[in-house]
Amino acid sequence: MKIGGLDIGTTGCKLTVFDETGNQLDKAYRDYPVCRAAGTHEMDISTLMDSVYAVLGEMAAKYPDLMGIGVTSFGETFVMVDGAGKPLHNAMLYTDPRGAEECTELVSRLGAERIASVTGLAPHEMYSISKLMWLKKHRPELYAAAKRIHLIEDFVVWHLTHRAQIDYSLATRTMAFDIQTLTWSREIFEAAGIDVSRMSEPVPTGTPAGTVTPEAARRTGLNQQCVIVSVSHDQVAAAVGAGAFDGSVAVDGAGTVECLTPIYDSIPDIEIMRQGFFSVVPYVVPGKYVAYAFSYTGGALLQWCMETFGKGESNESMERAYGTDTPSGLLVLPHFAGAATPYMDTGSKGAILGLTTATTAADLYRACMEGVAYEMRLNYEALSGSGIHFTKLHATGGGAHSKVWMQMKADVLNLPITALKTVDAGTVGSAMLTGVAVGLFSDLRDAAAHMVQERETYYPRAEMHQNYMTIYERYKGVYSAVRPLVR
Repeated sequence: MKIGGLDIGTTGCKLTVFDETGNQLDKAYRDYPVCRAAGTHEMDISTLMDSVYAVLGEMAAKYPDLMGIGVTSFGETFVMVDGAGKPLHNAMLYTDPRGAEECTELVSRLGAERIASVTGLAPHEMYSISKLMWLKKHRPELYAAAKRIHLIEDFVVWHLTHRAQIDYSLATRTMAFDIQTLTWSREIFEAAGIDVSRMSEPVPTGTPAGTVTPEAARRTGLNQQCVIVSVSHDQVAAAVGAGAFDGSVAVDGAGTVECLTPIYDSIPDIEIMRQGFFSVVPYVVPGKYVAYAFSYTGGALLQWCMETFGKGESNESMERAYGTDTPSGLLVLPHFAGAATPYMDTGSKGAILGLTTATTAADLYRACMEGVAYEMRLNYEALSGSGIHFTKLHATGGGAHSKVWMQMKADVLNLPITALKTVDAGTVGSAMLTGVAVGLFSDLRDAAAHMVQERETYYPRAEMHQNYMTIYERYKGVYSAVRPLVR
């Protein structure tokens, strides 16, 4: 028996296949275009679905005993469909500016505090409900024709099984899901003027939707006994794939985006979370929740620095060229794609302070690493009053392979960090939940014992922590100093 994790991202999807003991065997990837123009950020969902069919077909041809596939996806983006599941429009990405006025309208009707207390989210136009309001107002004929409204995970699951269900964690990305009752919030849907009956049924993370339809089997070559599982929002899948199941451990997702994901044993202080724009999301373990603290530019900032100043050097050679283990002394505000938590300020810009004629490319690279680490420290402190009590981190993503960056984060956060062998924790988490759903593993801890492998643990060094904190005290003032100067 083989199992797979299908991870659907903003620009591409991949299916990773594992054997009965949790070893990775193979993977397939397809990308698809995203159209970003003035005032619109959209994607053609039909093209996305074609890519999903392609990766499923490629792996099904090689592994006919593929008996379970878990589906995880990025959040917020939705599509309205007709009775046959055909998209009625291009889908708006979370970065699409439309919906800002509608979000303000919704806040005026219910209040920001009320929305946060129900949904675990500080109101923001990136969430689905505001953009649904925009579409109903500006494209009423499409809204009238829609039979169902899907986010990406449940859109794919419906096309493979004809069952309309969405897991709790992805449902939260609509800003219309009640995180305490684990149901759609009729109060919010009524205030928004959106028909809640068109939404998929919310189900626990990791719930099987059923076997593939004959039509999906013909199109992909999948065995008709293959079970499709509604997994989660991609960040929740990554937390599962990192083997984090209680509040003692948090996840450092060191990918293109830097994401710190702590686990709470109960709902945290919602007002503290709202002030920092931290999401509160139901976790796979009943009664537990996770939060997202993130920077839009983690690995992406290092890649930009390397490509712009590195003259063809690799990440490793840039690290070696720095030649010492001391802080750079430079201050890099890593808002090169806007500021995420705890600001959620898309107008913020990046800044590099402290340059001299002696500054080298290696200095800049080191400073960019520090800037991302300082931003995570800022988020860590903003979360401190919310009830976090983790004492260590599990690191995933490409950045977890950098010994220099891992040690730096341990020193800055003053916490041990264990780098995992798994780069792509999302697909591993998806496969773990799938393995549990089809009976391959008894529970998630059994799945983790097979599939989560530690590589190395980095421990904080007291002297280096103090050195970094001296600079960090200056870093904390950079945003407020720079922001009034940029537009």
